[in-house]
Parts: sequence; structure tokens; C-alpha cells
Amino acid sequence: MLVTTKELFEQADKNNYAIPAANFFDLDSARTYVKTAERLKKPLILAFAQSHMNMMSLEEAALIGKFLAEKSTSPVALHLDHGQDEAIIKQAIALGFTSVMIDASEDSFEENVRRSKAIADYAHPFGVVVEAEIGHVGAGDSLESEESDSIYTEFSEAVKFAEATGIDSLAVSIGTAHGHYTGTPKINFDVLQQLYEALAIPLVLHGGSSSGDENLEKCALNGIRKINIFTDFITASMDKIREKQPENYFDLIHDANEAIAKTLEHYFNVFHTASHE
Repeated sequence: MLVTTKELFEQADKNNYAIPAANFFDLDSARTYVKTAERLKKPLILAFAQSHMNMMSLEEAALIGKFLAEKSTSPVALHLDHGQDEAIIKQAIALGFTSVMIDASEDSFEENVRRSKAIADYAHPFGVVVEAEIGHVGAGDSLESEESDSIYTEFSEAVKFAEATGIDSLAVSIGTAHGHYTGTPKINFDVLQQLYEALAIPLVLHGGSSSGDENLEKCALNGIRKINIFTDFITASMDKIREKQPENYFDLIHDANEAIAKTLEHYFNVFHTASHE
């Protein structure tokens, strides 16, 4: 069933767990995510990033995402990840995405507030949930988070930001980064605790891939309600392909999808994602 992230977060907060936001980039990946969620009776956030529009158009992503979500026996939210252009975000809303992210985190605080509030004001009459980001989750390929270009979320700014924008969930930077790591990042759990206690809206963590199961489990049990995963799916697929060395395209696709499914099942367990009610 197609739902909003707001509905999913209410259950996650009630039962203290996080939900994977799995980024899809084609029909196979999307279908594998949803089938896995159905098999395990878990909720899912099916995410499509604006940056992947070079692989699939937004119209195609909406058609695939809505079809799979509406057909699914598990609750599935269709989410636009890292929307950086207002026109794209508004198009996603028109196409039926139930959740959108406005990512103005690299702008000044004032500009981030202005742009995020404008999207929240636009989306809410359509029943669409809005996520924004404060601080900045940068690129990986680093041993420790301070070596990346990430900027930690400041507690006082986060409170002001949430109040000023009217957004529904907030992506925070507490030590993760997008992409690969050469080591395990150092998460600032003190900042997470402060944010969770002060903010009335759900908290989101980007850059979950390769952040370490212990780190992610602790995040899920201490206030993070959505954790984005992408790189680990691709890495697992390539590892499986190298291991199996399929002799034809169909076997290759099967092996890749099997690895994606296994990775998602793993993270459902790490995040303590409960079965849907």
C-alpha cells in the first residue's frame, strides 16, 4: 500500500526503530526492495534521488514506485531523495510521490530556511510530507568523518530551523558521509541525544552505508527514524557477481538482486524495523 513517511514514522517512534530508505535506480532494484519488504512484512521507504535522473526519468520512477507501492501488501512510501531543484520537487509531487526532500543544506542558514519553508508550504496542501537537511552530510572515502566535507548539525540551529520551516522530518549530520568509507565513521551520539530530546519531528540519517552495524543500531534505538542506504546495495551486488561469475546476463541480474535482497534484510534486522501493523 502506498503511504506517507509520516505514517511510517509514527509507528517507528511508537516502537523505537528506524526504517530503511532504499534508493532505487531501475525496475529491478525497486521491485527487489518491495518484494523483500513484503516477504518480511516490513515497512519500506522507496527512495529515488534526483541525482539518478540520468539513469531513469522522474516520470519513470514515479510510475514504477507508485505501481509497486500500491500493489504491495507492506506499507511503502515513495520518497524523492536529495531534491535540489524546486521544479523537480514540485514535479515529483504532481507525479504522486508521497514524500519529498528539499536539500538546501549547502546554502546559508537563512536561504535553507527560506527554500525549505517554501517547499513545505507548497507540499502540505497536497498531503505530501517534507524532509529537509541542516548541517551537511558530505562525501565518504575517509577513515573518520572529520576528514570528509561533512558539517555537523548545530543543536541550536536545528531547533530554530524546524520551528521556522514547518518541515515534517529533519536530516541531521552527526558523523556519517555519502559513499564508501576506508574505515568506520565516528558518530556523535551526544549531539543525536540533544537533537532527539529537543525536536518534535522525526530525525533522518543520510550516508548509512558502511557506517557500521553497531553505529546504525545505536542510531535506530536512540531517535533516528529513517536511515538512507544505497552504496551498500551496489557493493553487495558487485561482490556477488565477482563471486559467482555468472555466464549470462540473466544469471547476473539474478545474483545482483539476490545480494540486494540479502542486504536489505540485514538492515531491517540492524534497524530493529518492526513488522507493520
